[in-house]
Amino acid sequence: MKEIKDHQLVQSYLQAKHLESIFNEAIMPYLSLYHFEQGELILSQGEPSKYLYVLVKGKIKIYTTSAEGKTLILSFKSPIEVIGDIEYVQEIDTINTVEAVSTVYMIGVQHTMLKKFTKDFSPFLQFILKIITEKFYLKNNSMSFNLMYPVEVRLASYLLSVTQDENESLFTGQLSTTSLTDTANLIGTSYRHLNRVIRQFCSDGLVERAKGSILIKDREALKTLAGGNIYE
Repeated sequence: MKEIKDHQLVQSYLQAKHLESIFNEAIMPYLSLYHFEQGELILSQGEPSKYLYVLVKGKIKIYTTSAEGKTLILSFKSPIEVIGDIEYVQEIDTINTVEAVSTVYMIGVQHTMLKKFTKDFSPFLQFILKIITEKFYLKNNSMSFNLMYPVEVRLASYLLSVTQDENESLFTGQLSTTSLTDTANLIGTSYRHLNRVIRQFCSDGLVERAKGSILIKDREALKTLAGGNIYE
């Protein structure tokens, strides 16, 4: 993580994402821009929650880890997304681990400063309410998606989600086969069935499996199969 103390750059991101109205003047000096490299942890499950982050560039992965050390990917997020909002409202430790899937930029602010300067600021409170309710809405849609669509559609959607950023530019183009158990859990199928679908995708020329990775070969065909559905 690298903290970039450039308030003009923070302002430019706020303006570009139409977020300048949610923060009042009192909190502005306490906002910083944070840069995370691909694969870097942003938050770790169980650690004290001290910051609220607003994702303004890049893509992140959110997952949980069981007591036995097994991980389950919960979602992928692109701008605009807020991390640490539930922890801020509930005053609890970090619920899930958050990892940068691509190069990520986030605007961050300490919880203590938020409580001091924005606890009665209506635009910020409305923004947090909107973000939290959207998370419940998306989770409901995700559960419905897993129930209503075949594994082929769900896998195509997942592959598109993990290999493109918010500008739809390819930043990896591949999925490590070591994460297929997590993939199966996320899209709601068995590991065996997932492998059958991957073999079919290989036969159809959509992907190629080689050297411990699944490589995207025909992105447009995957988009058609996914029907506009992207895992978030």
